[in-house]
Amino acid sequence: MSATDHRPAAGVLLLCRAEPDRVRPSAQLLGKPLLLAPAGEDWSVLVPGAESWRDEGEELSVLTADWAHALTVAESWPVVGLWWDGAEAGFVVAAAFRRTVAHTWHADGTPPPGAEEAMTALRARLGLDPVLDGAALDRLIEPDADIDAPARALGLVAVLARAGLQLGAGLAPGTDAPLLREAAAALPATETVEWPGWRDALRAGLDESERGMLGAWTRGPRAKALGVAEIAAGVSVALCARRAGRRGWAAAGWALAADGVLTLAYDRWRERM
Repeated sequence: MSATDHRPAAGVLLLCRAEPDRVRPSAQLLGKPLLLAPAGEDWSVLVPGAESWRDEGEELSVLTADWAHALTVAESWPVVGLWWDGAEAGFVVAAAFRRTVAHTWHADGTPPPGAEEAMTALRARLGLDPVLDGAALDRLIEPDADIDAPARALGLVAVLARAGLQLGAGLAPGTDAPLLREAAAALPATETVEWPGWRDALRAGLDESERGMLGAWTRGPRAKALGVAEIAAGVSVALCARRAGRRGWAAAGWALAADGVLTLAYDRWRERM
């Protein structure tokens, strides 16, 4: 029997409140091999494709918090990172620039300080029902030595299921990492996400940003028209202001013209990428 047969089951699930297409660019920037799968309407799940923490001696709680924070630092959707390692388990909730909040369930069932704050943050950032879901979350931090930590993590997944989370078969807290990867890989819509290199990562990030409200004005015919209009208006304002001796207006005109030049240059550069 090998030494690995005696190690406790450990694993991580990153539950993202967004569709896979929105999660993919941020997941690529982690620079780690990951498995990405849909997990219900407006939900995705990320499963680490390697167990580097076991070789590097990293704490799963810290690693999960780092990953969750990195996924959401430039996004509007939140991430719940679930981790378990032997008799302990926990979660972190990250959302944009808000402080990442963490909670750990201990083996003896005693809640650590800050448990209520963690549950409040989880409920608020995911938009859960403050009454029904709030009561269910409160039960997960009640002292009870007969309910182990992985079971409490499963209870959290059950609460999130009421908000639309649907994990595929085999993706459950308490499952060891190799089995998690096998289960994720067996799902029909799972894809492997890896670091694509700086050029492709930049292109993906720009494509995502251009899907927003201003996307039509940053590329294509509208961008060209806007750039030309800004240059024409900016030069006109600058020349008139210069003749009138109004330096402030002249500076504003040149700034507007410069923005038009940049708009045209950006549109042309993106066509070449």
